[in-house]
Amino acid sequence: MNDYFKALEYLYGLEKFGIIFGLENITWLLSLLGNPHRSFRSIHVGGTNGKGSVAAMLSSVLAKGGIRTGTYTSPHLVSFTERIAINEEPIPEEEVVQLTGYIKNRIDSEDPGRIFTFFDFTTALAFEYFKRKRVDMAVVEVGLGGRLDSTNVVHPLASIITNVDFDHKNYLGDTLSEIAGEKAGIIKDGVPVVTGAGGSALETIRAAAKDRSPLFVLGESFRYEKRGEQLMAYKGSRLHLDDVRIGLRGDHQLFNASLVLCATEILAARGLAPGEESIRAGLSSVKWPGRLEITGRDPIILLDAAHNPHAIRTLTRFLETHFKGKRKVLVFGVMKDKDFRGMLDELRPVIDMTILTRPQIDRAALPQDLAPFVPGAVITDSVADALAHARAIAAPDALIVVTGSFYTIGEAKEFLEKPL
Repeated sequence: MNDYFKALEYLYGLEKFGIIFGLENITWLLSLLGNPHRSFRSIHVGGTNGKGSVAAMLSSVLAKGGIRTGTYTSPHLVSFTERIAINEEPIPEEEVVQLTGYIKNRIDSEDPGRIFTFFDFTTALAFEYFKRKRVDMAVVEVGLGGRLDSTNVVHPLASIITNVDFDHKNYLGDTLSEIAGEKAGIIKDGVPVVTGAGGSALETIRAAAKDRSPLFVLGESFRYEKRGEQLMAYKGSRLHLDDVRIGLRGDHQLFNASLVLCATEILAARGLAPGEESIRAGLSSVKWPGRLEITGRDPIILLDAAHNPHAIRTLTRFLETHFKGKRKVLVFGVMKDKDFRGMLDELRPVIDMTILTRPQIDRAALPQDLAPFVPGAVITDSVADALAHARAIAAPDALIVVTGSFYTIGEAKEFLEKPL
């Protein structure tokens, strides 16, 4: 393959196979490549919300500490290259082309009829890239669930389960305990586990870790305290820090940062953690687009990739705290397999006007199907049309809120970043 767009066409063509849970195919593929995931250390990050933010923070801290760090996250917002990075630099397009061709040729020469999902292939691509570039550590985000996710082939130094809430019920189960059981599937014998989960989900995780792995629970093994806007104190078993500044907006990012700090303590016990100066620099400078990202002026546009009711609640709390009294125009596009009614119920009390739209992906819900849950909403055919309409009707002192899906945010960023 000698063309980036041809490589992407091949990769996205694998999406026709949908989601296939299980480790058989990824294990076979990695074996074919010489098991690249065994060439570097890793940290595995799962949970319902906050996985990407935790991965970004931890990668930033490790990189600032001089540790050559690979990061594998999903989905991307604008460019496929965002998914795979080393020291926060996305994989170059030419590397995507070369690696896609190399892996495809290896498959074709060994078993050309074998079926791989998009996520199987891209996981293998990421791990092969990390091996070739000799990363010291990889921060690997779970794609979906945990137990049967393609990333669950790694044997990490630490596992993080951020939290557990309702999402992907058609794949993971109808109760928090069932969902937590799938998330807890990333727990490995002897590997420390860090979690911010609570309630029945925590009890499921606790049972899964019992007699197998040390468990570090927020509120028990470590704590944090808000000290101001994007400012916190942390107290762990050995590490005590005051006035730690976090580069991402929202009080939930203090929660996420506390998980990262606990993970650094675990790494410190292995002689791998960066010092306090690197920890502070990494957390304060971290960038993670599309998460309470503020762009534009007159009116301000807020982009947030909240895609389930729990994440939407976090967004509404931020709106009530930081934009109380300001007229708000919502641009909302969501996947049809999500609890969009629950999401809209959370948003309705804090929004003055709603524009329903859809990102250009087959999984997207039609705006017409959302309309019965938002009386008076405006329907548009694309995210670009929705943003153009929002800008046309919003006063300069209003706020435009774009949310509902990573795909909606990605298309919004692409539209907003185009030169006029």
